[in-house]
Amino acid sequence: MTLRDYLHTVASTYDRTAGTGSPAAKLLRSAPSVFEPYIPASYTIKGSAGNGAGAFCPWVSFFDPDETTTATRGMYLVYLFAEDMKTVSLSLNQGVTELRETFGAREAEKRLRGEAAAIRDAFPGNMAGGLEDVIDLGGRSGLPRAYEAGNILARVYAIDSLPTEEVLKADLRRMIQLYQDALVLREDLRSTTRELITTIKPKVIGDQDPLLYFAPKSDTEYVQKITARLIKKSRKHETLVKRYGAFLADAGFTAGTNVHPRDLVARRDGDDWLIEAKVVRRGNVSHAVREAIGQLATYAFLLYPAESQPHRMALFTEAIGDVYVRLLSHQGIASVWPTEDGWAGSPEAVNAGLAQKEA
Repeated sequence: MTLRDYLHTVASTYDRTAGTGSPAAKLLRSAPSVFEPYIPASYTIKGSAGNGAGAFCPWVSFFDPDETTTATRGMYLVYLFAEDMKTVSLSLNQGVTELRETFGAREAEKRLRGEAAAIRDAFPGNMAGGLEDVIDLGGRSGLPRAYEAGNILARVYAIDSLPTEEVLKADLRRMIQLYQDALVLREDLRSTTRELITTIKPKVIGDQDPLLYFAPKSDTEYVQKITARLIKKSRKHETLVKRYGAFLADAGFTAGTNVHPRDLVARRDGDDWLIEAKVVRRGNVSHAVREAIGQLATYAFLLYPAESQPHRMALFTEAIGDVYVRLLSHQGIASVWPTEDGWAGSPEAVNAGLAQKEA
């Protein structure tokens, strides 16, 4: 199903009185299968028609898991359908529930509007050109009004005149980039003008160590310990590993993600692969590539006999460019990254069945 068909079908068939078992509600919950090709592999995708009673404004959200995995807190990207189903807004938005619980509904909405304006004004030049400061979901009190207050920037579409598929894809790519930029701008504002950005500390029960909640190989941040050194992994790292592990299984590999401290190992046709996953942060491909080379060399040397060294592969959250693909190949390392169509990679990766097409 195309993005255009998906948005139109949800809007034209949704009936909040039909409950969360209706076809439209089921379609909303199937959002990951529709949007995964167009969203960074590390992101969490969720669609919702509400809990119990149907939501007045159903939604499909995209979460950078290092920021949040829920619409109740933090910053996220979301398609918000208006109450009358005549428009859908692709909105860079903010969670309200946590603020409401702390400050009450009225003050929470005031803070949301203030933070949205501050982050919006911090974008340099014309980066946010052509986007909407205000969205209209119907103005109903409760969550719809909170969504309106939390909007930072949005692209609003009329359901009866949705743009082409290519425009929808381009808008989604642009908003994902603005999402990442906004996270950086917000932290700059937090450190320089503290009164503009609200900081709510996580709740800690008694004297419990927060690390007790960290679970290896889940989407929750955790800490690995290897040779007396702590390596902090992020949610987006583990989501990338999970999704690629599923691809490997479908491709006929025997894959393992519980082989500490390695991210992934895979075997097929007698060939063993040692795989290191790296998040490309803020476009810094060079740093991710250097880390991958170093860790693959270290793990291959320390964890495998000299006479039975594994093949090595580096997995990235985004394309790394031809120069770095060739650099890794020069080091004997295959490379793979997600695309809209699945997983692309270096010639070595494609030949081994670790990717679907060449860089």
